[in-house]
Amino acid sequence: MIYPDRGAAGRALGEVLGYLRGADPLVLGLPRGGVPVAVAIREVIGGDLDVLLVRKLGVPWQPELAMGAIGEDGVRVLNVDVVQHTGVTPEQFADIEDLERVELERRRQVLRAEAPIPLKDRTVVIADDGMATGATVAVACEVARMHEPRRVVVAVPVSSAEALHRIRALADEVVCPLVPRSLGGVGAVYRDFHQLTDDEVVHLLHPATPPQN
Repeated sequence: MIYPDRGAAGRALGEVLGYLRGADPLVLGLPRGGVPVAVAIREVIGGDLDVLLVRKLGVPWQPELAMGAIGEDGVRVLNVDVVQHTGVTPEQFADIEDLERVELERRRQVLRAEAPIPLKDRTVVIADDGMATGATVAVACEVARMHEPRRVVVAVPVSSAEALHRIRALADEVVCPLVPRSLGGVGAVYRDFHQLTDDEVVHLLHPATPPQN
């Protein structure tokens, strides 16, 4: 299975999540790549749309490999196996975390036009464009749980088997149509997997906002 783009993947997920149409769901995209997925899901099932800010903590010499992730409200999740296997020192970890907290705050200022929509007692759908290690989605689940939603549903177009196993322990439900035997990279299942800009994400979240040049 190859998805044309993130929007098409989100629409496919939305059809699977059709049973949530009457639940007034709150769909949360993980910036940047999860936002077009979330927008498309919301177009199908209705409800509200917002972002949930998380940042992967990449191994310094292999940034795509997550040694953990951080989120809003000071939440942090570790990939202990990755930390031990790569030999990342506490000082190296702290340096990366400091950098990513700065970026998390920058994105909060850029992407949030107003206060977050409250999660309490809502059916929350956490959407991303895929899971390799599951670290960012794991931290998103923990952030969401702090706000006492009624239910946490994770929706991703593709995942490794390991990440899926990890997230099933954290969410009430996980929807993922594609679990390859070997996931070389999330982008491999998309024809268009371009890196989104802040401007693209802002426009998706707030279509009336004029582009920034």
